Parts: sequence; C-alpha cells; structure tokens
Amino acid sequence: MEQGGQKRAVPSLARATGSMAIATMVSRITGFGWKLMLGWIVGINVVQDSFTIANTLPNIIFELLLGGVLASVVVPLLVRSHDDPDGGQSYMNRLLTVGLTGLAVATVIAVALAPVFTSIYIDDSTGKANPELATAFAYLLLPEILFYGLFALLSAILQAKHVFGPTAWAPVVNNLVVMVTLVVYAIVPGKISLDPVTMGDAKLLVLGIGVTLGIVVQAVILFPALKRIGFRFKWTWGLDDRLREFGGLALWILGYVLISQVGMVITQRVLTAADPGGVTIYSNAWLLFQLPYGVIGVSLLTAILPRMSRAAADNDIPKLVDDLSTGSRLSAVMLVPISALLTICGVALGIALFFAGEVELAEAQRLGTALAFSAFGLLPYALVMLQLRVFYAMKDARTPTLIMVVMTAVKVPLLYMCGALVSPAQVVVGVMLVNSLTFVVGAVLGQMWLWVRLGNLHSKKVVAVIAKSVAAGVAGILAAWLVTRLLFPAPITSMGRAWLVLIVQGLVAGGIAVGVLIMLKVPELKPATTRIRRLVRRG
Repeated sequence: MEQGGQKRAVPSLARATGSMAIATMVSRITGFGWKLMLGWIVGINVVQDSFTIANTLPNIIFELLLGGVLASVVVPLLVRSHDDPDGGQSYMNRLLTVGLTGLAVATVIAVALAPVFTSIYIDDSTGKANPELATAFAYLLLPEILFYGLFALLSAILQAKHVFGPTAWAPVVNNLVVMVTLVVYAIVPGKISLDPVTMGDAKLLVLGIGVTLGIVVQAVILFPALKRIGFRFKWTWGLDDRLREFGGLALWILGYVLISQVGMVITQRVLTAADPGGVTIYSNAWLLFQLPYGVIGVSLLTAILPRMSRAAADNDIPKLVDDLSTGSRLSAVMLVPISALLTICGVALGIALFFAGEVELAEAQRLGTALAFSAFGLLPYALVMLQLRVFYAMKDARTPTLIMVVMTAVKVPLLYMCGALVSPAQVVVGVMLVNSLTFVVGAVLGQMWLWVRLGNLHSKKVVAVIAKSVAAGVAGILAAWLVTRLLFPAPITSMGRAWLVLIVQGLVAGGIAVGVLIMLKVPELKPATTRIRRLVRRG
C-alpha cells in the first residue's frame, strides 16, 4: 500500500488499455457464449424473456443504488484520497462500510418487493409475458445486488491504484460458472412449468441459483488482488467531509440513473407488449452491439479515467482536453469500421450465431436486422460514455443528468411510436434504432457542453478523423454489398451459408475500410493498429 509520500508507478495508457482489452475480449466472448447457450437450450420464447427481465433487475437496482456513482464518482475521489497521510486507507474503509451496509439493506428490501419490480417492467395485458415466472426468477437473482456492489467497490479501489487486470478477468470466471450452470440445466430432465409456476421447479432453481453463484465468485475473486496491494478492510463507521461530498454527487448520479431507467422501463414494456421473444432478441442484439465497445471503449475508459481525474484534480485543463481528444479519435478509428461491419454483416451474423437448437430462422434474422439498423450508434455511444467521464472527473454530476433528461425526452416518444406504428415482429428493430438515435443526440449535446466548459476541444481534429472513418466505413459497406449480390444472390437459410457469407462480407468490408483509412493517411490508425497487433501477439 502506498503511503503519504510514496508514489505508485502509473502504467502507460497504451499498456493498461492493451492488457485490459485482452481480458475484456475474453470476458465479452464468454459472456456472449453463455447467452448463445441459453438461446440454444431454452429458445427465444416466454421462458427466456422472463429470465432475461429478472436477470436485468439486479443490475438495474444496483445502478439505482450505487452503480452509476461508483463508475463515475468514486474513482476520482479515491484518486484524490491517495494524497492523505495514510494513502487513503481510512477513506476506503469508510466507503466500503457505508456502501456494503446500504447494499445489504437494499438487497433484502428488493427481494421482498420482487413482484412489484416485475410488474413495472412487464406489460402482461396482451398475455405475451409471464410475470409469475419472472418473479420466481427474480427471487433467486436479486441477491446479486449485494455482490455486484461488493465487486464494484473493490474494483474502484483497485482501479484507483492503477490495478486493472483482476477486475477485467473476474467476469470471465463468472461466465464460466454460468456456462457450467447451463450444462447442468440441460441435463436436468423436464421443462420449466408455466402454469403453475413453482419455486421448487428443479430447472428454475438450477438456473437462478447458478447464475447468482457466478456473481458471488466474481466478487470474492478480487480479495487476493487487494491483499497484494496492501489493503486491509476494517469496519469504519462515520462520515468525513469527502463522504459528504460523495453524497452530494451521488444524488445527481441517482437522478441520472432514475431518468435513464424511465427509458428502460418503457423499452421493456413496449417489447413485451409486441411479440414473444422480443425482450430476448433485444437483449442479445444489445449484447452484440456492445461487444466491440466493451473490448475497446471500456478498456480505454477504465485506463483513462484515473488520468483524467488526476488532471482535473490538478486543474490541468490542457491535459484533460488532450485525454478527451485522444480517446475520441482512437474510438472513431477503431469503432466506425466495426460499425460498418455490423451494418453489412448483421443478418448473416444473427443467423450464424443464433440459428441453432430451439431458435427459429425468423428470430435469428430479426436479431441480425436489429443489430444492422442500430450499428451506426456505436461511436456516438462510446463518445457519450467518454464525455460523461470527463464531467465526473471534474466532480460535475449535474450536467450528465441534464444530458440524460434530453436524451430520454427524445427516446420516450420514439419508443411509443415504434409500439404503435411498427408491425409487432419488427418492433425490436425500431427500438434498437431509437437507442442509436438517442446516443447521437447525447454525443452532440455532450460535446457542445464540454466546449462551453473547457474551450477548445481539438474538435476539428476529432471531426476530421470521424469523417474519414465514416468514409472508409461506407466504402467497406458498398464493396461488401456488391460482392454479396454477385456471389450470394439467394437468401440465407442455413447456419453454414450464413458463416460463409459472414466471412466474405467481413473480409471485404474490413479490408476496404482499413485500406481507405491508410489511403487517407489517418494518423490515429497507427496507434490503433499497434494496439491490435499487440493484442494478437499477447493472445
């Protein structure tokens, strides 16, 4: 543990991002892997819709209680606490004491109110959802709240010390536990009963308890890493000035999360009212959408947040702006070509991954179509996340909440329009499209707000890189579309054909996009490709 006058070596942004990206890539792949297994074993139907809704409840409630605060405010405050004579030990103990106590109480209350939560997120007026089954799953899954919180608190302490590896690899272990759970679920005979729903159902218990166990393991596995940095937890009661400051910032974060959940609630209700399987298709399409961001964007944000927090603490505005500009340009170079790939390969990807087991062709096609129509929102989403971290690094939690108010005001009417005007089978496509449009609004608004606060943001450089990246992506899409029309004129009706189309489209679109970026001499391409090569060598 570093003490008052000692300094811990800070890893370079490239090294920290690269090492995390490997772990995050494995985490996202294994996480996606168990979602695929769930679809193949259970199918895209009311049972998986009910599980999916129940499985999102712990995340939602945790975000309302502490998640957004931890991700946004705690790391900057922990970074500042390292200047204390004890290196922040007392502050960290107080933070853990208050956080864990509050989470434990909230978890008990949430489990007791499980039926209320499921009724909020499910519109059962059409008979296309099963609130009883979702509630049964919720009783088993809501205890995850405490362990999500424990994981987030311990991760914040490690990240503030520039220790990123354990927190990046822990979700992989969680995913492996869930995979084993699904194998056991498949072996257990019978099917989950829908009428009546019983808590003693063997398959229900296996799935609910097994998934919760994964989150428990994910949290507990961080303790050895904390021991290595010299941290020793001791229950420490009472509040100091910084925890009171934390409370003031937390209120604005809570407002941010509450407003964002308005959009989530309406999304879930629109989907459950439209067509069975819509929630599951949306969940999997959203997971695919986030996969490249999770590998690239999350790794970059996690590594860059302590740097931005230190720059903000030192009132080093040029350094803060430079980190923002660098993050924005690297995100554009790496994510826009991927958006192009998802746009042209969406349908083939959906069929290649999901058309197996209990999943029908039409459902896999819908999933791929939803992903293709929303892929343009990948960069705006990454930019919004980066911009919010800049505000939080400056201890400004009010502005992100106001931005979320605008985004939700745009999103909600469009969601209702999807439910009213789009055919039930295609509502999920419309909902994914609305999500991406909302991120565009948020990215533009966030950039304008930061320009007012910080002045010159190197916007011309950022816009130039985005424009060149978009041109490269469009060229890749057109080339892949032309090749597909020539080589594969017939519709995709099998997983094997889907994989063949996917490989050809990916090679053509990716190759052309990168080639155009090279031809346009985009300077950010070199550090991006260097990091990718480093990942390949390490992998």
